Amino acid sequence: MVIESSAAAVSDEAIVSKDPVYSSDVAFTPSVKAIQTRKGSRRGYASMEQRGSWLTRISSDLAAFIEGQTSVFLGTANQSGQPYIQHRGGPPGFLKVLDDKTIGFADFTGNRQYITQGNLSENAKAFLFLIDYGARQRVKIWGEAHVIEDDPGLLAKLMPEGCEARPEQAIVFTVSAWDVNCPQHIPQRFEAAEVAAMLADRDRRIEALEAEVERLRGALERPPPPV
Repeated sequence: MVIESSAAAVSDEAIVSKDPVYSSDVAFTPSVKAIQTRKGSRRGYASMEQRGSWLTRISSDLAAFIEGQTSVFLGTANQSGQPYIQHRGGPPGFLKVLDDKTIGFADFTGNRQYITQGNLSENAKAFLFLIDYGARQRVKIWGEAHVIEDDPGLLAKLMPEGCEARPEQAIVFTVSAWDVNCPQHIPQRFEAAEVAAMLADRDRRIEALEAEVERLRGALERPPPPV
């Protein structure tokens, strides 16, 4: 998921004031770049920008990661800039990659506060944060999101097979840029189903070993054949 290429050196002045528009500018605003310069990290990020900056289309690796997740955090903000983060979860596949710019999911009935929907009606800018604790990997995705009501065909396409949750509407997210974080400081945790499967496999191996021990014990306890 990382683009590797060479980068030319630039001065600190050019780093902040004369950069062309990069996909990472969705997050690296002039204020952010000024702080990066002051704290010494701007040159590295400028090099990343010149190598191609963040990807703007969903790669096959990212698509597989997205569709394997059971949890996502959706960030929005209202017209006055007040932020809000909402968690959404479901079985693997509840997040669907519709094409290389679009992610969709069924919005299940919840507490009916509708803060996310209200925010998106005023401000389409949105953010997806996905974290895989087992693999210690996190992905950040910037873009715009829209709530789509009264489209049963789209909901049927987005509903995970066998899921019993009640969908109320659909959320469709258009990707502007995405980035992958390093695993530093991510605690390693595993899904309960994964742990249960590992424990069941352990128990089967223990059972087989105990049966083998009993067989060998029985063989040792039998009297030797007459000479």
